[in-house]
Amino acid sequence: MKKIIECVPNFSEGRNPEVISRITEAIKSVKEVKLLDVDPGKGTHRTVVTFAGEPEFVIEAAFLAIQTASQWIDMRYHQGEHPRMGATDVCPLIPVSGITMEETASYAIQLAKRVGEELHIPVYLYEESQADKNRSNLSVIRAGEYEGMAQKMQMEQWKPDFGPHTFNEKTGVTAIGARDFLIAYNINLNTTSVRIANRIAFDIREAGRVRRIGDPYTGKIETDENGEAIRIPGTLKHVKAIGWFIEEYGIAQISMNITRYQSTPVHVAFEETVKSAMNRGVRVTGSELVGLIPLQAMLDAGKYFLEKQGRSTGVSEEELIHIAVTSLGLDEITPFDPSKKIIEYLLNDQEKRPLIQWSIQKYMLQTASESPAPGGGSAAALCGALGVSLGTMVANLSADKRGWESKTPYFSEQANKGQQLIQQLLWLLDEDTHSFNAIIDAIRLPKDSESDAKKRTIEIEKASQYATQIPYKTLTIASQAIDILIDMTRNGNPNSLSDAAVGLWSVKTCLAGARYNVLINAKDLKDRSFAEDIIKKTNDCYRLSMEKIEQALVEIESKFIS
Repeated sequence: MKKIIECVPNFSEGRNPEVISRITEAIKSVKEVKLLDVDPGKGTHRTVVTFAGEPEFVIEAAFLAIQTASQWIDMRYHQGEHPRMGATDVCPLIPVSGITMEETASYAIQLAKRVGEELHIPVYLYEESQADKNRSNLSVIRAGEYEGMAQKMQMEQWKPDFGPHTFNEKTGVTAIGARDFLIAYNINLNTTSVRIANRIAFDIREAGRVRRIGDPYTGKIETDENGEAIRIPGTLKHVKAIGWFIEEYGIAQISMNITRYQSTPVHVAFEETVKSAMNRGVRVTGSELVGLIPLQAMLDAGKYFLEKQGRSTGVSEEELIHIAVTSLGLDEITPFDPSKKIIEYLLNDQEKRPLIQWSIQKYMLQTASESPAPGGGSAAALCGALGVSLGTMVANLSADKRGWESKTPYFSEQANKGQQLIQQLLWLLDEDTHSFNAIIDAIRLPKDSESDAKKRTIEIEKASQYATQIPYKTLTIASQAIDILIDMTRNGNPNSLSDAAVGLWSVKTCLAGARYNVLINAKDLKDRSFAEDIIKKTNDCYRLSMEKIEQALVEIESKFIS
């Protein structure tokens, strides 16, 4: 899985389109990141920009944006409704997929250090990147705002983490940090009553409601010895919620921000709201996602509802998302388009993965043409993916077999393993063609001068080594499917024995095809140590895998004869 982070910088400019455009163009100059949203506000005099990609490229784009803002925004003349302290007021990095919060925090620190040293802007770390929890809260850092920062910075406890310790009047100061992905989520009710909606919101939100003497809604508020209101906490951690009426829809909603969806998943928030609503005589009819959502949150929801139904969760990503959308009622008000609402799908560059988007017919016709790609390596990966798919199908059929309900978790686990292998093999199906094209590109490099010729030779060798590694990877991934398939021939639904057997033969073809591609690609490598090492590893994996398959096929054959 790629490491993906999101960056949501807030700039103190919401009225000058030219300045906003310069900032967004700086972000777009880093081709590897994708600009997802630009939201300017005239009253707040502030623009929130959202972009995402792999961490190294995201922090480069963030640096360029902060640099551009420092050149074009002069805080000495800034006035707006929103609290602010700098041209780039705040710049959070948010882990989306394939990366931990700790790693994301380290990237935030890298960015902060560079901004401080190269742009001479005072920088405060906040949230998860700030070790001192007394100064990790953004509102605490921002207290005093731009006008009070010069004096605040003179205090020992408020020296910036990076950059100069003197106030920069033009740029102000910036907060850079790492925080969790915030999911903005509304749940629809079959009522127009804001009062009922608020009571449900108080039931579930972490802050809960104030405790009252006598009537729980109108009684006198209870306080502690310090005069602070005593609160009854709600049932959901990391959730902020209120009730409101949406005139456009003609219904009341629970509007919530889930600040840590890993701790309180979307489906848990939905189910808890359903319970509270039922207790108050109303019904949840569906829900609405505001903005974007990480893919994992949708997959987790799909798996939750399948488990609740006693079904296998080892189904395709597409089906998991479909189950999540229908179970949460995400398409009740407006159609839910995963390609526009799931952040990883927005970042996907389908042009880099053309083969898996093709129809079977197009793939076959292209393979049969005079074009050398897709070739044997890609076809081997396809055979492997087909083989694993058959094993996964048998696991899902077995999980759904009447009378086998106690075995459902086991078959579901096997199906999930199969789904992961399918995705890896499909990636290799395209990557084999990419690796071949990389060799062609290297061969086409200029060779007129001695230095050009030397560079060309190095690039050809590097591309050829990678092209050898791809079929080796296909071999090792496909070999992991053998145990799943053998288990399905022995313990799966007996009516699907032939499917699992065909799966084994498909994987067998994949293994042979991948090995042949390793051997032919390694034949002309200059680095013979690399070549001999990968050939040995290939032959060892191939031999052990084929022995397991042959033994299993003998066992399967006996079952057909008997």
